[in-house]
Amino acid sequence: MRKVNLFATFPAQDGSTEGGVVLSGHTDVVPVEGQNWDGDPFTVTERDGRLYGRGTADMKGYLAVIMSRLEAISAAQLTQPLHLAFSYDEEVGLLGAQRMIGQFAEHGIKPASCIVGEPSGMRVVRGHKSINLFTVSFRGVAAHSSLTPQGVNAIHYAGRFIEFYRQLTEQWRSEGPFDTAYPVSFTTGGVNLISGGIAGNTVPDACEIEFEFRALGTVDTAPVVAQIREFLFQTLEPQMKAEHEAAGIELVIKAQGPGLEIGVDADIVALAHDCGGHPTDEKVTYGTEAGLFHGAGIETVVCGPGEIAVAHAANEYVELEQLAACEAFLDNLITELEQDRS
Repeated sequence: MRKVNLFATFPAQDGSTEGGVVLSGHTDVVPVEGQNWDGDPFTVTERDGRLYGRGTADMKGYLAVIMSRLEAISAAQLTQPLHLAFSYDEEVGLLGAQRMIGQFAEHGIKPASCIVGEPSGMRVVRGHKSINLFTVSFRGVAAHSSLTPQGVNAIHYAGRFIEFYRQLTEQWRSEGPFDTAYPVSFTTGGVNLISGGIAGNTVPDACEIEFEFRALGTVDTAPVVAQIREFLFQTLEPQMKAEHEAAGIELVIKAQGPGLEIGVDADIVALAHDCGGHPTDEKVTYGTEAGLFHGAGIETVVCGPGEIAVAHAANEYVELEQLAACEAFLDNLITELEQDRS
């Protein structure tokens, strides 16, 4: 299936498209299979001051508010441009946003700042953790279980990596670095999926595991990945090949998204506060495309209606009060962008 991003610009009154503010959100949602919903998850239901449905909190409420303000944006006497950036496949690794932002230079797109509308309770969030998701495949050699020296047990080597990785994550937990602005103050990680083997009497020739880590926004992830690669390819793989040359390891990066760390004195923080976003020193553990925008030199914060605690869950909802606050926020933003700040 072909998937596309949408990037649109409302230029300033002088025709300028450079600078200004991006309103960023993703158009995909997570699946509903296996969840016990009270009704059709893809039909929005209003009940007790809430809108229920898949994506209402994450983050289709935000996108709906933006769409409801298109006429007002078109009629506004903007002194700075306002950009819309709607991306695909955020939930599976920020794929659309990476592609979109990677094309900005080619198309001469140079926004100054960005507001990502992930559910934050309309708090202006200045920091979130990075996303780092990997698959590692261990290729062994099959043999009858009574002839183990003739085989290479892929599961055994996968188990050694799992223990190495467990110790690494425990080190992060005990030694830091720490940032108490996060609800979990240290970098976290885990092995979350594993598959391998075909029978109880066969030396397994394959085992695949999926693991991730979520690092503080201030942590450089490159040395972490280098440490993982060193153990896999300088310690484990030579030992596997010493048993049989056909054995080996493959590491695949499934998704990586940088963390976000922006100072309280940044212009976009002040603008978001002026528009009605709630000041906070809290940072969030979930990842967003904000780190990608910020890494491209675009000052970025996260501020959107709803709470992450109900996102991805059965009976996901957003409070009507939150949507009203987001409407007021965007109305104020339009007014702010009509002011000459030179």
